[in-house]
Parts: sequence; C-alpha cells; structure tokens
Amino acid sequence: MKGVASAPEPEAVDAAVEVLAAGGNAVDAAVACALVQGVVDPPMCGIGGWGTLQVFAPGHDAHTCLDFYATAPAASRPDQWADKLQGETRDGWGFIVENNENEIGWNAVATPGTMAGLGEAHARYGRMPWGELLQPAIGYARRGFPVRPHLFDFLLDEGAQGRAAPRDKMRFSDTGRSLYYRPDGSALPVGSIVRNPDMADTLDRLARHGVETFYRGDLARDMAAEFERQGARMAFEDFANYRVVERDPVRTSYRGLDLATNFPPGGGFVLALMLGILERFDLAGLGHNSADYIDLISAAIRYATAQKDGRLGDPDFFAIDPALFLSPEVHDDIATRLRGGEDFSVERLEKETPNTTHLSIMDESGMAISMTHSLGMVSGATVPGMGFMFNGAMGVFDPRPGRAGSIAPGKRRYTSACPTMVFRDGRPSIVIGAPGGAHIAGSVMQALVNMIDFGMTAQEAVSAPRISATSNAIDIVNRIPRSVQHALEGRGRTIVRNAKSYAFAQVHAVVQHADGHWSGGADPASDGMVLTA
Repeated sequence: MKGVASAPEPEAVDAAVEVLAAGGNAVDAAVACALVQGVVDPPMCGIGGWGTLQVFAPGHDAHTCLDFYATAPAASRPDQWADKLQGETRDGWGFIVENNENEIGWNAVATPGTMAGLGEAHARYGRMPWGELLQPAIGYARRGFPVRPHLFDFLLDEGAQGRAAPRDKMRFSDTGRSLYYRPDGSALPVGSIVRNPDMADTLDRLARHGVETFYRGDLARDMAAEFERQGARMAFEDFANYRVVERDPVRTSYRGLDLATNFPPGGGFVLALMLGILERFDLAGLGHNSADYIDLISAAIRYATAQKDGRLGDPDFFAIDPALFLSPEVHDDIATRLRGGEDFSVERLEKETPNTTHLSIMDESGMAISMTHSLGMVSGATVPGMGFMFNGAMGVFDPRPGRAGSIAPGKRRYTSACPTMVFRDGRPSIVIGAPGGAHIAGSVMQALVNMIDFGMTAQEAVSAPRISATSNAIDIVNRIPRSVQHALEGRGRTIVRNAKSYAFAQVHAVVQHADGHWSGGADPASDGMVLTA
C-alpha cells in the first residue's frame, strides 16, 4: 500500500489517495486534499483562509511546522472596535461587536495564508508537479459536487452565542447567494450539484502561474482592487508582504510515548498542558466517561483554557513562557491541587465555531503530515468572478487593546488548532488533529487518551462520546448517560447537554501499527472517511 488519509470530506480523501497511488508523497496528497476541501467545503476552508501544519519527512531529514495563519492588515488598529464591543462568546472563540462587523464583510478579513503554506510545503517536500495537484480541485469546481449534510446544515445555520448567522455570511455576496441558494432564498437541498466555474478559473490561474500570483501577481492586484472598492483595510501590500513562519515542533511525552505538536499561536501548548496534568492520574482506573473521569478531564481543560486566555498569543508580539505549559513541575503542582479538591474557573465577558477542517496523511516512505486549515469564521466576502470566500479571522481578535489577543498590524491570532504526531521508536505512530474552534485541543486530547490509555482503535477513539469545558460549564454530548450528568450536578457542576450525539470538534486520525499496516478514524460528526491507497 502507498499510504493512508483521513479528512472530513470524502471527495478530498479520494483526491489524496489518488495522488498517493500515482506516486505522490504525503505532502503532494495533502496539497491535493486541501484544495479539494476548499472547493467542496467552502465555508470551512479554502484559498482565502489560513492554517498550520506539521510534517515529518525522513527522506529530507526534516521534521518541522509551517504556520500560515492569517495576519491583521497593516491598516488595523488595536482600538478599531473597542467602543463597539458587546461581549465574548461562551466558548471563548470570538468577540461580539456591534453589527458583527468584525466577522462578516470585508473588514472581517485577515491576510490569507493557505496558498503560501501549501506552496511552501510543496516546494520543500513535494515531488509531483504543482499544476497536477490542483487538477482534482479544478475538476470538482467545474464539473460539480453534491451538497453534503454538513454543508447543508451550515447554509441554514442561524448562529449562536451572539455570532453572526452563518447563513447570512454565506448569502453576503452575489456569489454566495447564486452558488448555494435558490432564487427564493432557500438553501440548496442535500444532493444538489454545485458548479463553481469561477473558482475553477481561479485555481487554473494558480496552477499555471503558481502561488506567486496570489501574493504579488495579477491575482493579488485584482483582489486588492476589490478590497479598495469596498473601503476595506486590506491592501496589495498585505498580500505582497505575507510570509510563512517555520517553527520547530513542540516536543513532549505522554505515557512514555514521544509527542510532537505545534508552537503558539497554535494550540500545541494547551494540548501538552492538558496531557501533562492527566498523565499524573490513572485514567483507565477511573472508567471512561464516568463522573470521576469527566470531572477530572474537565478541570484540566478549564485550567489549560484559563492559562491560554491570558498567556498565549502571537510570539512576535507577546512574551510566552513555555514552562507554564510544558514544565513537569507545573503538571505535578496542578495534579496535586486537583487531588486536594481545588477547582479552576474560566473568566469570560458577560454577554463553537465549525469553520475549519483537517487532514491526516501518512505514506509508505514514512512521511507524515497533519494539517489544520480554516477560514476562522467565514466572512462571506467574495471578489466577483473568483468564486471563493475569504476568512473572517478578525472576529477572534480581542477588541480590547493591551491584551494577548489584541489587534495589531501583521499579528496572528491564537488558534486552538494543534496538528499532532505521536512517535514510537522514532517513527510516527499516530497522526491526528481536528477542526472545531475552541474545542480542538480538548477533543484531540480525549481522542489520544482513548487510544493510549483505553486501548481504543482510531475509529473508536474519535467516535467515543466527548465533553468540553472551555467555560465554567461542562458541555456534554447527548450520548453521555443522564446518570453521569446527575452525579456531576450533585457535585455542583453546571452541565449543558448538547442535542447532538457527536459534537465538540471533528477529530481525524491515521495510525501506523507495529506490523506496518495502517488504519484510521474519521469523526462521525463530519461526513468524512479514511482510505488507503
């Protein structure tokens, strides 16, 4: 076999394994997969978005992380929405300002990084021609793709926690209304075929002229001209000055296994902190999803979330102390305090973004890639004739000046995205990650614990009922027994039962076993799958 891939979109997984079967490596497959994701899952990701990836490339003697987060335009100001601030979402992923202008429309857009990230990864580690890798995405855009249940739900979504309604974002532009809605304004039903020739033409320009045209060529000038017509802050210089940031992976361990994840402003520190605390406990002895187990892991999530809120940001703008997240002494101290009955809280202003996707891929040479990419929160802004929507990443900056997540020109906002790998004997054993806004790190942690502590398969691990605790409440999926809920409420915990059976991020993983065979898991909350080539 040539390799294995897992992602939330079947069309994208098909593209990845076709590239692997044709002789491409894991990075080639990831490029093809990501670009198809942008076509068939347009509110989640795309060439107007951003992301972060970890790649292990033994043939290149390389193990690195490439960050291609969206950056605030140069014309941004720390106080541009300070007098319009109305509150913060309960899950901690975004701020509410007057008229939702930080998350819908042209000034919600931060400088996109996805094309720069994909281009950089391919230039370093790919082996198939760049133009060939764009053909699957061009084909889906031109010939059409079906509206899947996940996309249909988004087209109807009325929003929550004070955010702008996703359906309003998707209908913001003429392009969005014509592609995804009927003339009477109703959403295209599941199974409808969407054809997007404008996006096909844009991708064809990228196939022929390369990534350079998106940042410093004709495509960049065309995009910048539309931002200027709309009176937005984005300018040609924001595209031209964009750069990918390379960082070493964050290295830690769990139960004797080596683990590598990403550096801030990604969520790797938060994941490492949760696992470091929980390693001090016999989780299997507590029983999976028992009241004691949920009480413990929710406390670890709350503590890590509170540390993230005040101590993590773009390291180019904010001093970060890695020891607060990675130090064994810190892990010991928090575990001791938990055993002593101490609880932790998450402070929010009074008053679950799903706009992300992920891919996990391994190939026969030992190369592995874990990549999370996103629109942050789709803005709805679309340049006429280009077919794709831009990110709404400005919506997760803190409108209050002087804070870790405050707005600044060129700044990257914290994201919970944490593409992660677990190593056995120096080789990747688990490649994992997830979309899911503020819930990502906690959900990846639970899936890893499911595999490592409870011996679950990858599919069992990503399918098992999950909880989240990014506020002072414990959110649970509808498959957690009510007897467990009542036991937790008897301890004074506030429990919020989600109506969904699968919620809180969408974890996708691939695994290479000791005998060399591959398996994987695709979260049932998505429409995704796992395939081998």
